[in-house]
Amino acid sequence: MNSALLELAAANAAFVGTHFAMSHPLRAGFVRMTGKVGFQILYSLVSAATLAWVYFAFVDAPSGDLPGSGEVGWIIATLLILPALVLFAGSYIGNPALPTPMAEEQARAEPKGVFAVTRHPMMWSFALWALSHIILLWSWRTMIVALSMGFLALVGAKMQDRKKQVLMGDAWVQWESKTSYWPRWGKLLGAGALPWTAGLILFVFLSWLHTPLGGISAGIWRWF
Repeated sequence: MNSALLELAAANAAFVGTHFAMSHPLRAGFVRMTGKVGFQILYSLVSAATLAWVYFAFVDAPSGDLPGSGEVGWIIATLLILPALVLFAGSYIGNPALPTPMAEEQARAEPKGVFAVTRHPMMWSFALWALSHIILLWSWRTMIVALSMGFLALVGAKMQDRKKQVLMGDAWVQWESKTSYWPRWGKLLGAGALPWTAGLILFVFLSWLHTPLGGISAGIWRWF
């Protein structure tokens, strides 16, 4: 593995590691020292800095150095991205995992929309994105980032459950009893008009944006 790929691996380890550390073992101490608002600012700054390192290391790493999975791979990847974006769009609608004043009330309510699919729709959207890029088998740099982000999403979701049990107590326990960590894909079609509409818009726009930003045509634009 060349030095650029080693740096990319280090950048991803920093991004994932600081997320886990600041979300869990270091969180309480930092909140006591900085307050909740100060902690959110610190967390955001660290996340932005390590993500920027990932981005610049990714740009410097070699591209297209794996054989690729051909058109079949692109079809599978494209089909995975659509449900990923529906989950992502719907994760902002009534999500008790987000730090809002309504979180406890939302956790005690009946799950609807994408939360009938999984209580971690945002995390699973990242996991599907990661899987789609692994399937493409396009480059080592893509594999490193995709594996890192997939690991962060799925392990982070489990760790989030434990953190929320401590922070929200019975409200989160109730939410867990009514929802599932593992997606119930059969419920995705019934997730509602808003997540599907927003997801489709994101699907068209972001797959178009893939060409000017990534230099590779993706999604429906690959065939049109």
